[in-house]
Amino acid sequence: MSGRHLLHLRFDVPDSDDAELPEALRRLLENVTPRVQMIEPDSAALDLTGAIPYWKRDARGLTELVQLRALAHFGLRSAAGCAPNRMLAAMACALTPPGQRTVVADSPEAIADFLRPRPLHELPGVGARTATTLGEYGLHTVGDVADIPQLTLHRLLGARAGRALHEHAQGRDTQVVDPTPTPASISSEHRFDRDELDPAAHRRALIALADDLGARLRASGQIANGLTCTIHYADRSSTRRSRVLAEATQHTVLLARAAYAVYESLGLQRARVRDVALRADALRPVDLATRQLTLDARDDKPLAIEAVADRARARYGHQVIYPAVLAVNSRPPTA
Repeated sequence: MSGRHLLHLRFDVPDSDDAELPEALRRLLENVTPRVQMIEPDSAALDLTGAIPYWKRDARGLTELVQLRALAHFGLRSAAGCAPNRMLAAMACALTPPGQRTVVADSPEAIADFLRPRPLHELPGVGARTATTLGEYGLHTVGDVADIPQLTLHRLLGARAGRALHEHAQGRDTQVVDPTPTPASISSEHRFDRDELDPAAHRRALIALADDLGARLRASGQIANGLTCTIHYADRSSTRRSRVLAEATQHTVLLARAAYAVYESLGLQRARVRDVALRADALRPVDLATRQLTLDARDDKPLAIEAVADRARARYGHQVIYPAVLAVNSRPPTA
């Protein structure tokens, strides 16, 4: 089968402290193709284009082989999406249940059949606000956007954002699989004075941790691509949940929103929480940061305030300024 074949895998990784698993999984995948990029906390991208002739299998067969090897060696089920570029592969993977695979052939017809019916918010860089705004103009699917002139998107979103959205709606993406080692991560943890039942106290701890991570990311010139929240309970059990961020960031307000969303997804009810940990995953240099498409200038105000707070903290210490929600206690939670 000719053409490009990029594979995106999402593994059903159990809650464990096996620090060697990501590297062992990388080595397993590299036995199939040397072009492997691990994406914390639970995903990987592979370029199968050059491996297909060697293995004498088509894209679907080689995808199935990769999934079977991960299952046999590590007991990891995975969802897989294979497509002509990374954007399409990731979108296909997101729609695929664990243990199955979705393959999009490298042809204009196959790409259009897969992409055009998709809701607009599934395209990378399109947040809820942008999707709502475009929906007011009758643009609800990727096909709707693909059919309108690029200049129309420029008028609605601005030249840069409109051009990026037009390219994505046409199924074009220039990302490559970068086989460099897995980026580092940083973490922060808060231990309660006693086993804490109050969800409001849990959320205050999360904002304190997000504030700490954001400050450390900005000080080191890095952005995070994902966020992992770990909750330890009074009975010594724990729950860990991860999320890939809609856009890589170093900003406290965006990290806090993601942390709240992960916490809400746990559905805790009267849980006795002993400590909370938050980890920023898949760190990259800040010059690789991009901003999600937005039409609301209010999003920039917290970021401007954040820059002022960073300068004050650098001079007077971290505790001189902190989020107002933390002031409800006699002292704010610390990381």
